Amino acid sequence: MTSLEPRNPETDELLSPENSMFLLIDYQPTQVNSINSMNKQDLIRNVTNLTELMKTFDVPIVLSTVNVATGRNKETIPQLKELLSDVVSYDRTSINSWEDKEVNEAVKKIGRKNIIICGLWTEACLTFPTLDALKEGFEVFVPVDAVGGTSKTAHEMALRRVEQAGAKMTSLAQIACEFQRDWNRTDSVPDFIKIMQKSGFFLKLE
Repeated sequence: MTSLEPRNPETDELLSPENSMFLLIDYQPTQVNSINSMNKQDLIRNVTNLTELMKTFDVPIVLSTVNVATGRNKETIPQLKELLSDVVSYDRTSINSWEDKEVNEAVKKIGRKNIIICGLWTEACLTFPTLDALKEGFEVFVPVDAVGGTSKTAHEMALRRVEQAGAKMTSLAQIACEFQRDWNRTDSVPDFIKIMQKSGFFLKLE
């Protein structure tokens, strides 16, 4: 029962809190209300729990909205905004966040090779920066249970497109377990269990 030492995050093929960053794009009321690929409450729950997971493991977060400053859209939904009160929000006019100077610079300044991207809609605000990031040599991971599109078909075709380009599909539970890795890393265990339970995974340690 002796665990190996934690791997070098620079060479680890798995996601870790030390080699990952989180890009959260356009979780705003208009976008959330237009999702038809999954239950909206499940979407909100999953992306909120995923964001809490990122905060638990101190993963750098880049948050972006579209058209708040122009008055055409509202801010990030309250469930996320409350969690991210200490995170700068970059507002844009570009549909593709990779084409926004401030977002682009914020992502690259972090200097992590792995980008976990959540964006609404899957077919636009997730697809476009994913394709651009892949082209520039980043590894992109898409939590499929925390993103959504305007229809099931649009969502599924978008996921197929980014996967064919090299993005890796993942999920909230998989990322949580990938970050935790070892029960001996006791500092994060209570929050890990809480997040898993809130997500519907009734994990209990006897």
